Amino acid sequence: MKKINFWEFKEELKFLKSKKIFNKLKKTLESGEIFFGKTLKKFEKNFLNFNKTRYGLSVKSGTDALILSLMCAGIKKGDEVITVSLTAIPTISSIVTVGAVPVFVDVNNKCLIDVDQIEKKISNKTKAIIPVHLYGQPCDLNKILKIAKKYKLKVIEDCAQSFGAKYSNKFVGNYGDFGCFSFYPTKILGAYGDGGFITCKNKNDLQKLNQLRFYGLEVSNKKHSKYKKYYSNFHGINSRLDNMQASILDLKLQFIKTWIKKRQYYARLYNKKILNKKKINKEHVYHLYVLRTQRRNKIINYLKTKNINVGIHYENPVHKMNPYKKYFHNKYDNLLNSEKISREVFSLPLHPFIKKNEVEKIIAEIKLFNNKNKNEIQSTDKI
Repeated sequence: MKKINFWEFKEELKFLKSKKIFNKLKKTLESGEIFFGKTLKKFEKNFLNFNKTRYGLSVKSGTDALILSLMCAGIKKGDEVITVSLTAIPTISSIVTVGAVPVFVDVNNKCLIDVDQIEKKISNKTKAIIPVHLYGQPCDLNKILKIAKKYKLKVIEDCAQSFGAKYSNKFVGNYGDFGCFSFYPTKILGAYGDGGFITCKNKNDLQKLNQLRFYGLEVSNKKHSKYKKYYSNFHGINSRLDNMQASILDLKLQFIKTWIKKRQYYARLYNKKILNKKKINKEHVYHLYVLRTQRRNKIINYLKTKNINVGIHYENPVHKMNPYKKYFHNKYDNLLNSEKISREVFSLPLHPFIKKNEVEKIIAEIKLFNNKNKNEIQSTDKI
């Protein structure tokens, strides 16, 4: 059997070719608009409509979405931001980039922030919480929002892996002060380059974000008497999504509901055959299908011999990495669950273009390995 890749761009592109992607890109190029303009506005409007969100805009990456949200929230040098260590690096690097201090809270057995530990980490320097909807499943947002309201903290949802996921029948990115999405190619909605999106609660934040993503330049009505051309009122960065990526994303957005259903279908198959569980977490969009075992390296090496590529998300919690070790304090920080999970998790191939016979092959090989080695596998899903 041919190699089963963790992700399959060629199959996706073949599908998009049938949907006239190159005609769409040609039209975008011929418009003469590289940044901003009608193409970007159309995509931004369609994204907000899909997510049932009133305010928001596109940016250059998911990392920039976090940085700009922190800037817009007024997070500055010396402020503390509560989040998790079992996450992708940008969650933490964005906090450090704005001069703030990441304060780590351990995760629960579902790899999400342990809400019962948040209040213990709040100090007079705490200004925000970044809950990470890891792998595609939402955090316990009601409890997080209750804590945030009590201590007057900003909530910035890290939705990089969870576009399309719902919490209490509402899409993620609609709960916090800001929602940050990534369009990295392997994400639920991925570009053929990079990109991101920020959702927010009000017009004032939207206007500020609009300036922050473009050097802090004035972008108000040019007819206004106080308008100054190419004039920056405050520090901003260059974080504009180009129209080519917007065009690709707008086309792919049409198929997201179908693609999420495919992810959930194969997740259900994995659950049933590997874990002997008949259902899935319906709030989960399965950006990643992640399992746990104490024999991770052995099972990964075995699957490689069968031409099955798997991933690890994440092998090293961020607090163990050199740039961020100084923010971890052994005396009062307990991240034992994050560290244990990072030694056990592995991710199976799961995307809209995987074939059923490939999924069945993966299941068969895992079951064979488990039987031979008396191996136990756990879920990271809320089921």
